[in-house]
Amino acid sequence: MQDQNEYLFFLRRAFDGMLNVLEDLGDDLANTRPPLPGANSVYAIAYHCAAVANYWTGHIIAGREIDRDRASEFTATGHVKDFCQQVDELFEQLKVDLAQVIPSSLPRNTPPADFEGPERPLSVQGVQLHVLEELAQHHGQIQITRDLLKPGASS
Repeated sequence: MQDQNEYLFFLRRAFDGMLNVLEDLGDDLANTRPPLPGANSVYAIAYHCAAVANYWTGHIIAGREIDRDRASEFTATGHVKDFCQQVDELFEQLKVDLAQVIPSSLPRNTPPADFEGPERPLSVQGVQLHVLEELAQHHGQIQITRDLLKPGASS
């Protein structure tokens, strides 16, 4: 069994970057959609990322039953402080989910059919890479969205 601390370190680093943006924006701006067609608020994007990590790690890898409403993730609103606490709780659960997992093994559940993954079954490590891929993509989206809502904030 491999140690999952390194994987969780990189997940946490991505989330910490998102949380820093949320805290910088505060509740009002974090829940504001930029004036672009189909744009999401920073809060909604970060909320979606937490759902991604929970679903793919908890359900696909560890086999936990999760009732996920993906569409509602993009309209989620809330308080930054509460969300920071939710992310801390998520990481405690992810540690439990990954404690007995072998990265080269198969996940307990199969990814959804509409997932555009490789043309072969994913290993646990493949699922973990997918989660990191999603978080990296959305972390950048959060930074761009912050810059649209609060010009000069990244300086």
